Amino acid sequence: MTPLVIIPARGGSKGIPHKNIKPMCGRPLIAYAVDAARAVAPDSHIILSTDSPEIARVAREECGLAVPYTRPEALGGDNIGSREVMIDVMDWADREGLAYDCVLLLQPTSPLRTPDDVRATLAAYTPECDMAVTVAPAAANPYYDCFETTSEGYLHVSKGDGLITRRQDAPEAWQMNGAVYAINPASLRRMPLGAFPRRIPVPMPRERSVDLDSPLDWIIAETLMRHLRANA
Repeated sequence: MTPLVIIPARGGSKGIPHKNIKPMCGRPLIAYAVDAARAVAPDSHIILSTDSPEIARVAREECGLAVPYTRPEALGGDNIGSREVMIDVMDWADREGLAYDCVLLLQPTSPLRTPDDVRATLAAYTPECDMAVTVAPAAANPYYDCFETTSEGYLHVSKGDGLITRRQDAPEAWQMNGAVYAINPASLRRMPLGAFPRRIPVPMPRERSVDLDSPLDWIIAETLMRHLRANA
């Protein structure tokens, strides 16, 4: 397996300003994604996709990662999806003659992801699937404690008849945690990620599934990182 690793790091961040280069436990956030990428790929196949000269500088000077690719300005807005970003990197890699048979998306916002999580996702991926993706046990189960409102405004359990009284009796429910995506390049060019019919789940524990979106998420992730290090 030869993955093309894409680390997306847009310059603008509203929830956590400058989050991709903000220090977490003494290192810029982006460094943890670079570490995870280097566990499975050479630097030549690790592509930082950023529109920010400052993020590129930190990647070069603090992570030792070359940054030969620059994200086009048209793909820099917060309304741009990850698919468009990945396809542009793939087009660039194809022009550069980089051979790969899988696209590996590692978002900097999952700093508690480990190299073993990345390896497990790549091991689960096959060319016959659209994607192998990390998941965590869902915080709410649609058969037990996840509800929708009816047209009359009443709550109704999202799935099933609502008669399950113990969580452990409900079918397992998973939540994508944003940590690792191993994607079939042909599938990515054909359709959006949400339309993939063949997705393989790769479980991760909830304590390492924090996805940074708010200052509170940052506090939780940094606290967990210190705890995990102290108890390693």
